[in-house]
Amino acid sequence: MALPAVLFFGIFALVPLAGVVILSFMSWDGLGAPSFAGLDNWFRILERDHTQNALWLTFVFVVVSFVFQAPVALLLGVFMAGAQKYRALLSVLFFLPLLFSSVAVGLTFQALFSPNYGISTALPFDWLPAQWLGNPDIALYVVIFVVGWCFVPFHSLLYQAGVRQIPASLYEAATIDGAGRVRQFLSITLPQLRYTAITSSTLMLVGSLTYFDLVFVLTQGGPGSATRILPLDMYITGFRNFDMGGASVIAVILVAVGLTLSLGLNKISGSSRMESDKAGM
Repeated sequence: MALPAVLFFGIFALVPLAGVVILSFMSWDGLGAPSFAGLDNWFRILERDHTQNALWLTFVFVVVSFVFQAPVALLLGVFMAGAQKYRALLSVLFFLPLLFSSVAVGLTFQALFSPNYGISTALPFDWLPAQWLGNPDIALYVVIFVVGWCFVPFHSLLYQAGVRQIPASLYEAATIDGAGRVRQFLSITLPQLRYTAITSSTLMLVGSLTYFDLVFVLTQGGPGSATRILPLDMYITGFRNFDMGGASVIAVILVAVGLTLSLGLNKISGSSRMESDKAGM
């Protein structure tokens, strides 16, 4: 029964991955015949300033994205799990950003952050920066905000589904014991959502390594190289510098980091030993 899925995964995941690993040891401009380069690509790419800067920016991107998205998604998910009708309406509105095209979102926010006709000129606040995407000190964080705006709804949906699976009897018992909303959230909701949090965190952290389209539309890696994270650096190296071997090295690094993060989270969280939260109820 698992054979079709295994074949699908092997053909469309393992075979291309093996090809990228092999290509990382080749010198190829994307047009001519590849030639064997050995470890030269690896040494050249790892010693390159752009790669080292991209590694640091990617680390900042992953950490700040997680710190921003995780609590917002959790609180929104818990809020949307309520039975009130207005929460159902707000759930629909909150989910809309996930349905929009990444290019459309990027172009819209690019206009909103424009120094000529964006929010800086539309709002009468002198403390707003004139350059949002043109300032190298804040451009990366502006991009992180836009990415969070797009993907927080997905993780909120996960938490919403998780909260609705929590037995109501737990909250009823806590209410009888005199526990308030905050105590119920800390003592019931959060512990019951631990496996949902593991899933969401894994998707959030590993997904942060693959953001390309929004960053490309918003800044194309600029100003300078202030937002040139690894996926964008891979694209520029391969399709602008015509260095497919070097781009493949960056791709292998991304796969290795993503796999390490995923396996590390599973190991630390013990998700492989998941047990039912409803056992004994």
